[in-house]
Amino acid sequence: MRVDEFDFDLPEESIALRPASPRDHARLLVVRPDGVPILEDRNVYDLASFLKPGDALVFNDTKVIPAQLEGVRLREGAERTPVSCTLHMRVAANRWRAFARPGKRIKAGDRIEFGHSGETCLLGTLAATVAEKGEAGEIELAFDLSGPDLDQAIASVGHIPLPPYIAAKRPEDSQDRKDYQTIYAREEGAVAAPTAGLHFTPALFEKLDAAGVERHFVTLHVGAGTFLPVKADDTADHKMHHEIGHVAAGTAAALNAVKARGGRIVCVGTTSLRLLESATTEAGEVLAWSGATDIFITPGYRFRAVDVLMTNFHLPRSTLFMLVSAFAGLETMRAAYTHAIETGYRFYSYGDSSLLFRKDP
Repeated sequence: MRVDEFDFDLPEESIALRPASPRDHARLLVVRPDGVPILEDRNVYDLASFLKPGDALVFNDTKVIPAQLEGVRLREGAERTPVSCTLHMRVAANRWRAFARPGKRIKAGDRIEFGHSGETCLLGTLAATVAEKGEAGEIELAFDLSGPDLDQAIASVGHIPLPPYIAAKRPEDSQDRKDYQTIYAREEGAVAAPTAGLHFTPALFEKLDAAGVERHFVTLHVGAGTFLPVKADDTADHKMHHEIGHVAAGTAAALNAVKARGGRIVCVGTTSLRLLESATTEAGEVLAWSGATDIFITPGYRFRAVDVLMTNFHLPRSTLFMLVSAFAGLETMRAAYTHAIETGYRFYSYGDSSLLFRKDP
């Protein structure tokens, strides 16, 4: 499909720079492609009223790490050059793939010392060698530290990698360390938050428990590739970056039992949806699964596992707007986004949410 079919105009003022407070007071646009009404304006704290006893919410329990690293490139006979690296996937105990800026100036074999700002050393405790150089500014860093020691150093030196559309408007601050993390995050490794989950509070969990809605957790470590624009003209030419995920055997069995008794699988966020769809067979059985996925969902995809999707409002021409268009229908989502913009919904990571019911084939 042509990528420009997923384009739309979004006013700058629609981009949220801070989350709603309390979190579950964000607005919720309910979208029923085959229902009446198709669109309904509610709030996230109303979520339980749209679910049934026996339905199962599936959350991504990944935890965001401070994966934005600032440093200087060191090369014999060359000037010290400021470098910014965003870690996006761990490939070994001491190795991470990262997006580097300015990427063109970096070569395999370069040394980078992190904890620097220009020529001033802030910490100077984290250094790496550029082991490989790929395309579009992607590099592989071999750190001098490994395992828990590397994790601790990254936590000390790194910054929360706010999405570019927020970072361009304000710097990261101490509040983001709390705001840009779900209340149930536990598996460290993400460089971007599973943002639909940011709306949940203990009070909302109590409502869902009272309504008889199950909670299950999977893990997909969201990478910085989620922020990358689609530069191709046709969706067939776009390459997705891999992300590491895990579905436990007990979780797979529980979700199959939900489906068997007629309950619905409700994914909180596109990350949990992409992971479940990667772990589900053509026949609709969810399997225990662990590995890297680069699943790219566009209109025409047949969903295997997921019945309902809760997700925030996404960028024009993004892979995520393509995914929601596949789930609820392109024309329905165009109408939903037009309504959201006209009625003041807040977009992107800190914005409002939507509850999408899958369009019948």
